[in-house]
Amino acid sequence: MIKQMKDNGVKDHKRLLLIDDDPNLILLVKDYLEFRGYEVITAENGREALEVLQQEIPDMIICDVMMPEMDGYALVEHVRQNPNTSWIPVLFLSAKGQSQDRVKGLSTGADVYMVKPFEPEELVAQVESSLKQAHRLIEHSHKSTDSGPKIHVPETAELTPTELKVVQFVARGLANKQIAEYMNVSQRTIESHVSNMLQKTALHNRTELARWAIESNMV
Repeated sequence: MIKQMKDNGVKDHKRLLLIDDDPNLILLVKDYLEFRGYEVITAENGREALEVLQQEIPDMIICDVMMPEMDGYALVEHVRQNPNTSWIPVLFLSAKGQSQDRVKGLSTGADVYMVKPFEPEELVAQVESSLKQAHRLIEHSHKSTDSGPKIHVPETAELTPTELKVVQFVARGLANKQIAEYMNVSQRTIESHVSNMLQKTALHNRTELARWAIESNMV
């Protein structure tokens, strides 16, 4: 069953889509987020979440990884492939906390990976941080569009899947060190990827890379 919070009179609250097959966790997290002023829509699995997304476009998605019918990985792939939802920040919740699990989650398209059990305050902090980051990205996109002609790169420039993930992080304003931590690799590896992309695209710096990623709808 898809449940939606009733209008509580808050005009500018953010709407979150919470997806988990554990009703107890749904109840706990939903109540806590609503207490903090968010509007929360819930779904029990990825397939049900896709039905919600046909009617509602949330400001953020909080999603369990292992679910029946459609897991979090499959859902995020659908979200990222749809131009109407590709920009939405996604936070994964998972009982799997190994390094390879985090890497898989982030590589699939999640922006944040949190391991269960977690502190509610940390969840709220991650939600607020992701929403602020998404807002900055939108503002940057508008400024880039208005600040001059679009950036052009050689038609032969093709990024590897790893480079594509790195440039998405660059476009979100993350430093190389932060990207390295998210992807569980060395900072030097990230610097190498950025350097390779600059050579492929004939661009001059990270700012131009970020503009190109945004203007090309890579983010």
